[in-house]
Amino acid sequence: MDSHPHRLSDPTAAFAAEATVGAAVCCLEQMKITIDTAVLGTLDAGVAAANKGATAGAISIGINLGVAGTPLIVTAANITDTIVDMGTVLDEQNMPETGRWLVIPPWIGGLIKKSDLSNASISGDGVSLLRNGRMGMIDRFTLYSSNLLPKGTDTTHKYTRIFGGLSSGLTFASQLSNVETMRSEITFGTLLRGLHVYGSKVLDGTALVEAYVAPS
Repeated sequence: MDSHPHRLSDPTAAFAAEATVGAAVCCLEQMKITIDTAVLGTLDAGVAAANKGATAGAISIGINLGVAGTPLIVTAANITDTIVDMGTVLDEQNMPETGRWLVIPPWIGGLIKKSDLSNASISGDGVSLLRNGRMGMIDRFTLYSSNLLPKGTDTTHKYTRIFGGLSSGLTFASQLSNVETMRSEITFGTLLRGLHVYGSKVLDGTALVEAYVAPS
């Protein structure tokens, strides 16, 4: 028999440490939400007039991407057409075909999975979107999903502004300043506290495209 008793870990200390880690994760997530909401909320003002609205297209001047009061109704049947139209708007501004991105809300991601693109033979990569759950790339756009895009209620529709473009169209900078250490009130550890400053700016509105959309 082992004559040396095993020391049990202090459950209070373990709980406190877990709480500290949980608080840190929560803080980082809240910081991400705050920054993403602020940055995405400023893009509309910087998008070139020819790259949004009911008459978008620098050359065609006839691509309907929706406008306040009359959002573009997006369904599983026309979501592919909408993405292609956004790509055409960038084409008419002579934007590069590589490095394009598109931020969509989760409900549009659901429409894509219900569309013909859920078929691997149509998406062209040999892997069904329903099988891997990824949006991947559609018409030269790498798709990203975010629930923080600007949204609201327009007449009887709940609209969302979705944005696409190239990284050359905007810039973002952030920095932690005034960093200091402080004693934790719930553990025997030391915490790090600082001020996070950030900012963004649209550099080239012709490198961005916007659609004002709503579900049916």
